[in-house]
Amino acid sequence: MAFFLGFDTSNYTTSVALYDDETGRLQPCGRLLPVEKGQRGLRQSDALFHHVKQLPTLLEQLPKGEKISAVGVSTRPRDVEGSYMPCFLAGVAAASAAAFAANAPLYEFSHQAGHMAAAALGADRLSLLDGPFLAWHLSGGTTELLHVSPWEGEVPLRVTVLGGTTDLSAGQVIDRAGVALGFSFPAGPEMDGLALSYPNPEVAPLWTKGGQLSFSGLENKVSEKIDKGEGAEAIAAFVMASVTRSVLRVTQWARKQFPNLPLLCSGGVASSRFLQRALPNAIFSPPKFSADNAIGTAVLTARRFREEASKQR
Repeated sequence: MAFFLGFDTSNYTTSVALYDDETGRLQPCGRLLPVEKGQRGLRQSDALFHHVKQLPTLLEQLPKGEKISAVGVSTRPRDVEGSYMPCFLAGVAAASAAAFAANAPLYEFSHQAGHMAAAALGADRLSLLDGPFLAWHLSGGTTELLHVSPWEGEVPLRVTVLGGTTDLSAGQVIDRAGVALGFSFPAGPEMDGLALSYPNPEVAPLWTKGGQLSFSGLENKVSEKIDKGEGAEAIAAFVMASVTRSVLRVTQWARKQFPNLPLLCSGGVASSRFLQRALPNAIFSPPKFSADNAIGTAVLTARRFREEASKQR
């Protein structure tokens, strides 16, 4: 058996994963970064500190004594020039030490590529990574609609941005509304659960044009509704319905441009059952594969290792 170790230290979650691509054996371990009640996230310096503190505990949860064939790590948010966040340095340091100790190669990937690989694995559709497809990356930091195709070399997926938000991300607007309602950060699961139980919610007339969408004004609308004393269920449903309608409109635009391509949804917001009801023909994965995780990094590590091994034969 060949085991592949993945690391991902995003601004929300510390995560590691051990993966055997031959048997499908997978051991993911992750922990949300601690955010004080009422806060809407963390500064990068605080996120980096918590990653360093949490990584040793997570590594102790992995099976001992397995031969590590290769190590992979998320080093940047996206595969574009200048993409950088200090929080990924914690994962780089830990992965570099692990690769040295195991005498194994170290591969670097983007957080976004890891999200797509994890979602494909969770949906039992890893074959998507071998051909062109559309993908939503819906998270607290990113809302982008992508055209994705294989790219041999250090970058595993060639990504072209077709559209996305011009301001706040979907995850940001949902989390901010949830924190305003008194939920802990990240607030997505609570918002989604409340929204599902509320029939016929109001929907904000948010702007969309082609592949572009904007959540501008939604946060102010939430504040107005809270001041008026509207219930949490109605407000949560309002937010989720408004975000979902915008995503649906852009999805419909993209499907007209690429009618034959499958659509993969990744990122924490893709865990939303409210959203999944509105996109029945899209490909979703279980929540543990959608939220920030190191699973996709481990998958990409296995694929890179196999590709390089095949070239050496």
